[in-house]
Amino acid sequence: GPHVAAFEQKFSLFTGSAHALATTSCSTALHAAPSALGIGPGDEVIVPAFTWVATAHAAEHLGARAVFVDVDPDTFNLDPAQLHSAVTDRTRAVVPVHLFGLAADMAAVSAFARRHDLFVVEDAACGFGTTYRGSHVGTLGDAGCFSFHPRKAITTGEGGMITTNELALAERIDSLRNHGAGGSGFGDFPNLGFNFRMTDLQGALGSAQMDRADDILSGRRAAAARYDALLSSVDWLQLPSSPTHSEHSYQSYVTRFLGGDADALRLLRDGIMANLDAQGIATRQGTHAVPTLGYYSGKYGYVAGDFPGAHLAESASLALPLFPTISESQQARVVDALLRAHSTLHRPLVYATA
Repeated sequence: GPHVAAFEQKFSLFTGSAHALATTSCSTALHAAPSALGIGPGDEVIVPAFTWVATAHAAEHLGARAVFVDVDPDTFNLDPAQLHSAVTDRTRAVVPVHLFGLAADMAAVSAFARRHDLFVVEDAACGFGTTYRGSHVGTLGDAGCFSFHPRKAITTGEGGMITTNELALAERIDSLRNHGAGGSGFGDFPNLGFNFRMTDLQGALGSAQMDRADDILSGRRAAAARYDALLSSVDWLQLPSSPTHSEHSYQSYVTRFLGGDADALRLLRDGIMANLDAQGIATRQGTHAVPTLGYYSGKYGYVAGDFPGAHLAESASLALPLFPTISESQQARVVDALLRAHSTLHRPLVYATA
């Protein structure tokens, strides 16, 4: 409908992509984009070991294998140095994730992909407003996939978007999201497609929010800067990385506990989360070390030691409350509660695990 079309046009202009195609979710975007690139049974797709499960699920649903590489726990993003050990003659694509709003090292990922003739599908679920060397993420590979889940900066309740600069790929994605239809959708069906179409009601919501996008992002960045200032002297907590070549969008403000091994830090982190929850302050771990979750550990036999960076990131990460209109007093309350909880809990837990 017209509201979806307006949303797509605004999103395309905002990101600088030639084409933007709305979908029902980022999960379906991650399914449709590699499908349109011809990825299927017998292929392998490289994904980070620390991400949301949908990144890997998309490859598995297509009959391909998700091949994991470890992450840098300082950035939470894919470690490019690990890529060479994951590529085989079956590898068809790599899926860098711009986790929590920080761009992955796209220069290294793109160079690797060119050397091995691989597709690059950016998982930009958290990447709305994120730039890398002046370009918006989602425009740096063959396709980019965005999320409009309620936790994201722009939300349509559920929803997603695929960006690409390639006309032929955009046309194939357009067909696949609409049952594989050709042309207007009332004639031939040349492709085996899906019903991944965004409703016009969602499109209207997304289109309206695009008009406020700059204010939404500036609010999130201002809140992140306040956390940075409030936590600058805390030596047991690593704050979100923000390298000069990337503009962080702060879809989440994810910190990492320092000063111990992963298992000890998990005990400390979980204790602090419970303490904050009792005070009405909602937190969560960053995301998951996907290879050790039930489906992947059961199918491939992965254990935590196979991906130490992801295991540490999962065990020691803590996302603090952040939204565009969070007040200074609310942030001060969060930080005060965090510091008090750490002061109360860290000594007994370190002693108990010694």
